Amino acid sequence: RRNFIRDLSSAEEAVKHGVSSGRASAARSAWTCWENFCVELALDPLLQTIESKVPILQVFAQRLRSGEIAPKGNPIRSRSVEDYLRHVGQAFLNVGAEDPRNNSAKQHDFRLKRMFSGWKRGDPPANRVKPIPIQVLRNIMFVASQSTNTIIKRTADMIVLAFFFLLRPGEYTCSPSDTQPFDLKSVQLFLGDIRLDLLTATDAQLSCATFASLTFELQKNGVTGEVIGLACSGDQLLCPVKSLVRIVTNLRLANAGPNTPLSSVADNNRWKNITPTMISTTIKQAVTFLGPSLGFQAKDVSARCLRAAGANALLNARVDPNIISLIGRWRSDEMLRYLTCQNRELMKDYARNMLTSGTYALIPNQLVPMN
Repeated sequence: RRNFIRDLSSAEEAVKHGVSSGRASAARSAWTCWENFCVELALDPLLQTIESKVPILQVFAQRLRSGEIAPKGNPIRSRSVEDYLRHVGQAFLNVGAEDPRNNSAKQHDFRLKRMFSGWKRGDPPANRVKPIPIQVLRNIMFVASQSTNTIIKRTADMIVLAFFFLLRPGEYTCSPSDTQPFDLKSVQLFLGDIRLDLLTATDAQLSCATFASLTFELQKNGVTGEVIGLACSGDQLLCPVKSLVRIVTNLRLANAGPNTPLSSVADNNRWKNITPTMISTTIKQAVTFLGPSLGFQAKDVSARCLRAAGANALLNARVDPNIISLIGRWRSDEMLRYLTCQNRELMKDYARNMLTSGTYALIPNQLVPMN
């Protein structure tokens, strides 16, 4: 009995770790909200005595939508309400009960689907971050090159790294995300075909590196052990290889261990971390300096925009979207949310091309009379 309880406890713990800590926290919050709702209606949270559970779910969803029982008391979007109901349904499944959202055919009930469809029509447009063009990065790197502040310099290098490798904030900064940031042992530097030893190579040898790679371990959507590398861009500042060299050199100087995150900075004999907030602030300052000619404002950008920026730069270079997906580790059409047609360079020739290529005749079928 003791062994059985021990193993069951371990199995249940594994179930909890099947999702990120953020997702698990959201699930707990959703269930607490559901429990409070049921207490108010004097209902068992598992609705064991309720035959038709969908109307109860609809009222719960409506009160969330209006903000009446939402955590901050504000109306929330349909997608967020769906997440709440999904967490509630998964809590039922976790104890062996049936998902209350499903009908007898084990599909989501028609009433819930139609309700969410109607709410989506009334939701405001999604506020997606704008991809930043290369002139923003040039401004950031120029300012960093003129600065003597180590934090400013490393923040700029992390921005360059995120842009070229299409990284999420949790992969290159110190953040509460479950995504593991790259560390020193994830980096490889090459001089031609020769792989440099990061422990014994001189600074001069590292500075001559022509190729750099990152090895994926616990990063989101990364295949464990997969290596993605890039060659020098030809620019001394805006270059993934040069940025990685500067980062590695700083970490070596501070005798950093192999597990030290690349977002760690040795500054005046103290360790500090580059955070998503620092990245966002730096990008916003550059956008503000460059002004409205960019076509967007500082409020439209954050650390998350660098992944979109890299993807759109590849799109402008006419790189096949499948290749962009491989580089960015997208496993679905989610990549299309990062690409935008609100881009003068991408769209400038299409009107002309439509005129030159828009004259054609269709192959007739048998019903079309012959001349």
